[in-house]
Amino acid sequence: MTNWTRTTPFLTLCATAVAATVTAAPPAALAVGTGGAPAPRLDWHPCELPAGTTGPAEQECATLPVPLDYSRPHGSTVPVAVTRLRSDRPEKRRGTLVVIPGGPGSSGVQRLAQKGAALQEALDGAYDLISLDPRGVGGSARARCGIPAADRRLVTLRSWPAPDGGIAENTARSRRTAESCAAHGGAVLRSFTTRNEVRDIDRFRQALGERKLSVWGTSYGSYVGAVYGQTEPARVDRTVLDSTGDPDPSRVARGWLENMARGSADRFVDFAAWAADPAREAEGLRLASRAEDVEPLFLALAGRLDRSPRDSDTPGVPLTGNGLRQALQNALYADAAFPAMARLIQEARDPQGRPALPPDLAQVIPDEDAALMVAVICNDVRWPGPSSGDAERVAADRARYPLTAGMPVNITPCAFWKDGPAERPVRITDEGPSNVLMVQSPRDPATPYSGALKMRTALGDRARMVTVDQGGHGMYLGNGTACGDRVVTRFLATGKRPAQDTRCTD
Repeated sequence: MTNWTRTTPFLTLCATAVAATVTAAPPAALAVGTGGAPAPRLDWHPCELPAGTTGPAEQECATLPVPLDYSRPHGSTVPVAVTRLRSDRPEKRRGTLVVIPGGPGSSGVQRLAQKGAALQEALDGAYDLISLDPRGVGGSARARCGIPAADRRLVTLRSWPAPDGGIAENTARSRRTAESCAAHGGAVLRSFTTRNEVRDIDRFRQALGERKLSVWGTSYGSYVGAVYGQTEPARVDRTVLDSTGDPDPSRVARGWLENMARGSADRFVDFAAWAADPAREAEGLRLASRAEDVEPLFLALAGRLDRSPRDSDTPGVPLTGNGLRQALQNALYADAAFPAMARLIQEARDPQGRPALPPDLAQVIPDEDAALMVAVICNDVRWPGPSSGDAERVAADRARYPLTAGMPVNITPCAFWKDGPAERPVRITDEGPSNVLMVQSPRDPATPYSGALKMRTALGDRARMVTVDQGGHGMYLGNGTACGDRVVTRFLATGKRPAQDTRCTD
């Protein structure tokens, strides 16, 4: 849940981004929109997807003007890119399902391109499928912070402590990032919030002329979906929350980030078992003969790279200990990433090797994408300011969770954010319709089971939870199991949920 989650490829950022624009509200309308704003007509056309992205030929795209500030519904607007894939079996259609991507920072246009065909097949035409690029992403309104390139690599945008555990550099970087965003981001950047994404979704609903939407939200998108169901309960039909974090309103985003330390530890056992399996021998990827030896091997290698970074295949970007740790966090999201991670470890251990960096470590994150990743989590809730206890907290977390080396509890730009949250975070409660199905891995590196259980408790009888006996992040039609997929599909198609919380073992 990015909460500071991944950049490319796990934040599937749209290459067709446009600069943020502010325009006058359009005159054409179908209905009165959220907050009294008119809901405009949508001019649908075939999607122009980024190079390398393919999707269903029938997928359509449009631009939805939304109020920059919903408290001024007739004021300036900003564009939000929206997309739809109509039911291929209209005689079976029962409604519209909004696919809410993760992040903050993932593109809904790309998400629907990637998952649309699988959803159509699984749901047998029961829904028109829709999604959107949240503000700050892809074809929607964008903003810049003017963050220096050196601060826009994933290992610097995330607050990995120095090799000795020091956080002075993190503190200085966080301060200048916050100051840059305050100086350059403007009103558009300040509008990047969960509450506004929820409002934009509901405005999209109105523009479509739909009375209700069903919801499938994944990772951070599951929190967005929960907030939508809490604030607009009459507008939500069926909700699937996939890979969910702790909804505590006082710790939104900050708590998600901190929980990644435990999540990574929970998930690493899967990678260790895979990397010690004799089947890896023929592939040249077996790291140890016993699973319990993989973590010490990894930590020792990261320590050596802390002291002596290795030249990589990317000129000017060596593989450091923190680079290796970040690569591991990314790889833990899906079993499919294990081979590449093991290969990176083997290359880093080889004295003659030149490690091939994963793209998300090699690249400089575009300023607009970095601004979005920072802004949503800092705009949503007030974070504690810098304090003398920051270093001690990082040291304790490094000792308890060495795989993440104190990064999840370290200082971020939010500690220096100039504008506090404009609104109080939504408290998720058990008040509302009983129409929620949660699907969760017990070994999720980004939204650990312990946090999902807090969401489950908050929802009370409104929800049922299916635990999928598979490690990873993003369970439905992704990293889960056939059993979990069947339970979710049946709920979306028929409304039937398990009578009580259940576990899928196959």
